[in-house]
Amino acid sequence: MPSILLAEDDEFIGRMLNLRLSLSGHSVDHVVNGQLAVEKALEGNYDVVLMDMHMPIMDGHKAASLLRDRGYSGIIVAVTASVMSADSGKAIASGCDDYIPKPIGDDFEQRLDEIIKRGKEG
Repeated sequence: MPSILLAEDDEFIGRMLNLRLSLSGHSVDHVVNGQLAVEKALEGNYDVVLMDMHMPIMDGHKAASLLRDRGYSGIIVAVTASVMSADSGKAIASGCDDYIPKPIGDDFEQRLDEIIKRGKEG
């Protein structure tokens, strides 16, 4: 069962993603800011970190960058409403491996599984 760290501050989106991922057979830990995401990611063994880019205390850009600076080599996926190419590029430059746009579409689970599969192959 793939293990996922979900960093999402919006309560509704967090519950919805947690439910969808759990129903798809994923084990999910949920945190509500980037600082907690960094701490939890460094402590745990996750197949992927789903990182909202706009969170309080520490945003996803800073959290992803800090994780990479601390040697985190796992998959980090930006989950963001900012799908402009410059914003997506900023997420990748921050240390994210890929991104999934909000609003979350029907293909979310399939897309995430493909990202995890690519990460394990690479």
